[in-house]
Amino acid sequence: MQRWHNWGRTEAVEGIRVVRPDDTDELASLLADGSAQHVRPLGSGHSFSGIGAPEEVALDVGAFSGLLAVDRERRRVTLGAGTHLWEIPGLLSGHRLAMQNLGDIDRQTLAGALSTGTHGTGAAFGGLSTQVVGVTLVTGDGRVLTVDEDTQPELLPFVRLGLGALGVLTEVTLQCVPAFSLRAEEATRDLASLNTDWDGWFDGADHAEFHWFPGTGRVVTKTNTRLPGDSALAPRSRIGRWVGEELLANAVFGGLCAVSRHLPRTVPVINRVATAAMGRGTFTEPSPRVFAAPRRVRFREMEYAVPREQMQEAFGRIRRLADGWPEPVEFPVEVRVAAADDVALSPGHGRDIGYIAVHRHLRRDHTAYFAAAERIFADHDGRPHWGKLHRLDADDLAALYPRFEEFLAVRDRLDPARRLTNPYLRRVLGS
Repeated sequence: MQRWHNWGRTEAVEGIRVVRPDDTDELASLLADGSAQHVRPLGSGHSFSGIGAPEEVALDVGAFSGLLAVDRERRRVTLGAGTHLWEIPGLLSGHRLAMQNLGDIDRQTLAGALSTGTHGTGAAFGGLSTQVVGVTLVTGDGRVLTVDEDTQPELLPFVRLGLGALGVLTEVTLQCVPAFSLRAEEATRDLASLNTDWDGWFDGADHAEFHWFPGTGRVVTKTNTRLPGDSALAPRSRIGRWVGEELLANAVFGGLCAVSRHLPRTVPVINRVATAAMGRGTFTEPSPRVFAAPRRVRFREMEYAVPREQMQEAFGRIRRLADGWPEPVEFPVEVRVAAADDVALSPGHGRDIGYIAVHRHLRRDHTAYFAAAERIFADHDGRPHWGKLHRLDADDLAALYPRFEEFLAVRDRLDPARRLTNPYLRRVLGS
């Protein structure tokens, strides 16, 4: 028996049994056997919510990894669902292909990232699940299903983002694009000037986001412009990359957070220093090196997707909340955008969205601050990121997702005995 905990230390489980199936047949036999009441696949544990927490048996799906097939003509690749996102660029580079978009963290497994609704930013781009054109999964009762445009296509909108409740993903086929580079521009600017051209700024670059540190009137902006893969590169030096990603963003920032824990009154000064330090100029590198960066300072996070037209107002209210919070808030608010999609349980289902994320350091109490932020998100018809902290239940979520009842019907079909469940899924989907 083993102990499991997630990266953010918000979830921990004692006494679980870890099983490592070697192939699909062994996995199917395990689920068909029924001797274990509850089975949950293990990802990287990077979700802050309890979505990945095992309850009885944890599946290590490490055997389901690597590049399995390449369709050069259609630019599609099939990968083992247990492949980590950070491994994928190396697997695709020899084929001059890339994933269309990525988030800013790449430690997750492909299955975990898809099942939780992981996303990046960009007004023309949906979350990672929109890149999925086919999957192989093993259902809760041990059936092996292939779902794609030709085989059971009616299930595709559901299994692309299935919360791990519809089956254990073993293979994923992604629609890729030709390898491309990104010209990244990272800077600081006045929040007031951004507010005067909010939509124009987000729509003016292929990928745009900003971080606002409470107690300051400035933001750290990041905009990425897509360039052909054979474009001339202007990369950061090895030392420059280390200074930006490790020294400033992790070592120094982590140290400042530790100081602020003991000296809360220093937070406004620290936030101003962090804002000034994190705008690092312009560089051009292959897309995976720009999209993702290491995150070694542990924190807790809540993120909601609000309709794009309500995004600026919602952020303004979050800003007033953080600036007026009795205890100075030491972590930034992150703001991104994404395009509407047709994935049933995607936060972007049927509407363009703005993502707003609030954070607290691992050693600071996040509960009251997140609860207050969640009330603001609720006022703006917000949908929570499935892998981030939130308090909504099945009744709340049914009112937010037009295809929620259809998803439950698919769940009844693919996991009728609820083998693939845990306390989080019982809360958000019902029993």
